[in-house]
Amino acid sequence: MSLLFNSCVSWKFYNLVFSHFKVGILFFKKFSNYYFLKNHTCFFQINSYPKRVTAAKISQLPKKIRTSNTLVDKADDEDDEDLTVNKTWVLAPKIHEGDITQILNSLLQGYDNKLRPDIGVRPTVIETDVYVNSIGPVDPINMEYTIDIIFAQTWFDSRLKFNSTMKVLMLNSNMVGKIWIPDTFFRNSRKSDAHWITTPNRLLRIWNDGRVLYTLRLTINAECYLQLHNFPMDEHSCPLEFSSYGYPKNEIEYKWKKPSVEVADPKYWRLYQFAFVGLRNSTEISHTISGDYVIMTIFFDLSRRMGYFTIQTYIPCILTVVLSWVSFWINKDAVPARTSLGITTVLTMTTLSTIARKSLPKVSYVTAMDLFVSVCFIFVFAALMEYGTLHYFTSNKKGKTATKDRKLKNKASMTPGLHPGSTLIPMNSVSVPQEEDYGYQCLEGKDCASFFCCFEDCRTGSWREGRIHIRIAKIDSYSRIFFPTAFALFNLVYWVGYLYL
Repeated sequence: MSLLFNSCVSWKFYNLVFSHFKVGILFFKKFSNYYFLKNHTCFFQINSYPKRVTAAKISQLPKKIRTSNTLVDKADDEDDEDLTVNKTWVLAPKIHEGDITQILNSLLQGYDNKLRPDIGVRPTVIETDVYVNSIGPVDPINMEYTIDIIFAQTWFDSRLKFNSTMKVLMLNSNMVGKIWIPDTFFRNSRKSDAHWITTPNRLLRIWNDGRVLYTLRLTINAECYLQLHNFPMDEHSCPLEFSSYGYPKNEIEYKWKKPSVEVADPKYWRLYQFAFVGLRNSTEISHTISGDYVIMTIFFDLSRRMGYFTIQTYIPCILTVVLSWVSFWINKDAVPARTSLGITTVLTMTTLSTIARKSLPKVSYVTAMDLFVSVCFIFVFAALMEYGTLHYFTSNKKGKTATKDRKLKNKASMTPGLHPGSTLIPMNSVSVPQEEDYGYQCLEGKDCASFFCCFEDCRTGSWREGRIHIRIAKIDSYSRIFFPTAFALFNLVYWVGYLYL
């Protein structure tokens, strides 16, 4: 039969809780149907209380030492079981604070933290791992983003091997400065902060085979150059690059400990305008005059959300353009109404254009939003100019008609031969054929209907060949069809081109 016992714990602690019995040089304590065995230095848990144990029998127990996390009894346990018959006792010595201190002192004795492990023999391999706590916010004006990570590095240092039943030494941040640590830095970082509340958020563990684990929590403001040609339908890959500052590839090699990087739940991230699509990691070599360096990069793929810009820019621009078309249904003689409406829509588009630009850096190229706002501005301005053109030609025609009537009146008043009994009929009471009553044959028989000219110009001789005839009185009717159709076609091409092509 064989018994395996738990690692020994403090005897002083159990003295405060349990009743105990002394048999020979062994002590037994009982708690919750379990018995605890103690010799001079250790305290173990066993299944049952021995009925017959003597000092003579105890001297016959084998002196095997072993640690275990579980208690296993390969035979059926009985309360009155004799522990001196066919038993193998497996005991583990207690680890004292003094033992750990002695191990650390022996490791640091003669240790030079200025030299990397295996210097002059082989490159030191650094296995890296990153856990992403959060990303955001992303600042498009300064082209940077904020990320909170736990950065872990693992390497082997043969100078830190030790022989002990304790497999790993869990140490705090005070030991970090006493051993060699990789000089890793983040290449595209503008500002980095380590967390110090309530204590430095750093962890150091040393295994008995010389393996070292060093982790720390960092908040980094990293550069992310945004290409805004498709703004606000743009997608970006924001990198996080790190490498050794002074050790080239033949001194330090970085490797990923895991194939992918772990992240926390993205729904708690402060990305606001962006949506997290995914991430990927890569390794590349940078060739510089000081040597070849291994660069580790994590790419965070982000896609911009359009909701904010749709509400703040696109919908107001579309409504402003549609509002400018109302003037086509207002009487052309209502000059104040049509003029004020046109000027108001133009000023509104100017304000919307200025507001849309505030959320962008001052880039020299045209973005997708700039294109849309500019085209909307052109439509609104064209609607205002349409009425200006209509009003100009209408007023010009009325002026010419009034001048002609005045000349006819003067000529009639100076015409001799009017008899005293005759009556002078005013010209405004005479039925004069309107523009529609005239044919389009004029200027030596050429058809004005096939050229771009005003009919009045054709009649007065200012007609020029090569222009199509347009009737000024029906410009509003043409605009009611042309403006909505052209704007609808523009929107179709714009949204299909930027969203699907």
